[in-house]
Amino acid sequence: MARSGLAGAARVARWADTALGPGRGSATADGKATLSDTTAGQAARELGLTIAKVRADWDTARLAGLVEVHGGSARPGWRLRAWNRDDSAVLRGWVALFDAWSLAHPEPDGQEPAAVAEVISAMPQVLSFLQLSAGPVPVAQLLDLLEQRVTELRTERCEVPYGPRLEPGTPQTAAATAAPLPEATADTPLAPLLDWALHALSSVGALTCGDGHATLTPLGSWAVWVKLEQICVAAQSPAGNIEQSAEDMLRGCAQLRPNAARAEYRAWLAARPVGSAVAELLGAARGEDALLRGLAFEALRVVGAPAEPDVRAVLDEPTLRPYALLWLAEHDGADPEDAHEVLTRQEATWLWVDTAAAVADHGEAPLLVRHLESAVQPTVPALLDEVRAVGHPRTVQVLVALAAAHPDPALAKAVRRAAFQVHTGGS
Repeated sequence: MARSGLAGAARVARWADTALGPGRGSATADGKATLSDTTAGQAARELGLTIAKVRADWDTARLAGLVEVHGGSARPGWRLRAWNRDDSAVLRGWVALFDAWSLAHPEPDGQEPAAVAEVISAMPQVLSFLQLSAGPVPVAQLLDLLEQRVTELRTERCEVPYGPRLEPGTPQTAAATAAPLPEATADTPLAPLLDWALHALSSVGALTCGDGHATLTPLGSWAVWVKLEQICVAAQSPAGNIEQSAEDMLRGCAQLRPNAARAEYRAWLAARPVGSAVAELLGAARGEDALLRGLAFEALRVVGAPAEPDVRAVLDEPTLRPYALLWLAEHDGADPEDAHEVLTRQEATWLWVDTAAAVADHGEAPLLVRHLESAVQPTVPALLDEVRAVGHPRTVQVLVALAAAHPDPALAKAVRRAAFQVHTGGS
C-alpha cells in the first residue's frame, strides 16, 4: 500500500535522477525546493503528466525523502536507491510523508496561524482515537474531541499568571490570574481546520473521508499504532525518557546499547514537533558536557533530513562545527568511517579533545588510553603539539586524566608536561 501510494512520487524522483543529475540541469528556481517552470514542463512532457501533477508528485517525493534538494540542485535520497530491494525503506518514506501531513496539503487561506498550530498539536490524540475505534467515526465526534484537546492546550499554556504582580493580601480576580487568550485564536472555529486536517491526512493515504465519517486506512492504523507503541515503550523505560528534557533524555540513554538508544530517540522525537525537538537537542549539545554533545548528534541522525537546515546553521559555532560537518557528510551519503575526511586537521584535533573529555568524565581509564589510537596525528608528540595549540577549554583536564591513566611512565610524563604548559601558557 505504501509502495502504490508513493508510486507517482518515485516516478518523478527517478526522472529527476536521470534528467537532473550532475551537469544536466537545475531542479529548482529559488533554492527552496520549488520546481522551476522549465523543469516542471520538461518532466510533464517526458512523463505524460500535467504540470500540476508533476509538482504534486515532486513535493511528495521531497517530503518522503525520495529526493533531496540542496540549493538549486536535486539528488536521489537513499530511499529511492533502496526502493526495489528494501520494503522498510518504502515504509520509512511513507511514515516521513505521514509525519509531514500538514505540509502536504496547505491550510485554508485566512486562518489564524496560532489556531492552525493548535490543531496540528491536537491531531495525534484525534488519530489515536480513530485507531482505537477501528472503524468509521463521525466527524462531529472528532470535532468534539479536537475542541476538548485544543482547550486543554490553551489551559496548559496559560497556567502561569501574567500581568503585574500583586502585593500580598490583594484580592486577585480571574482576569488577573490567567493570561487572556488572543481573541482571534479563541474565537476561531475549528470545524474548517478539522476538515483541512482530515483531507490532508487523506491526501497522504492515512485515512478516508465520506458520508460524514473518517476511517483510518490499514496503513494509517499501522503508523499510529507504531507511534503509540514507541511512546509506551519509552514511557515504561526506567528513566521515563519521553517525559524528559533533551538533556535528561540523552543522559538516560548514555548507558544503552546503540540500537536501544536509537529506539529511545525515536520515541522521544515522536512525542514532539520536529522543529522544537531539533532545537532542544542542539541546545543540549551547546552545554559543557561533551558526552551530551556527541549523543545529541546521534539523536539528530535519527531525525534525518528535517534536521539539515538547523545542523547547517550551527557550522559557525566552533563547539558544534566538527559534529555538524560529520553529520552533514553522513547525511550526504559518505561512509561513516570516511566522514572524518571532511574535517581539517585542527577540527579533527578539537573533536579528539572533546571526545576525550567525554571519556574522561564518563568512561573508564582504559578507554581513554585506547582513544589515543583514534588521533589523526602519527605520533604522540605530534598530537600533544597540536592539542596544545587547538584551544579546547578542557585540554588541561583531558591531558591530566590521560597521564594518570597511561601505563607507560615516560609517555605519561610527557603528557603531564604538556598539561602543565597549557595551564601556564608556556610552550
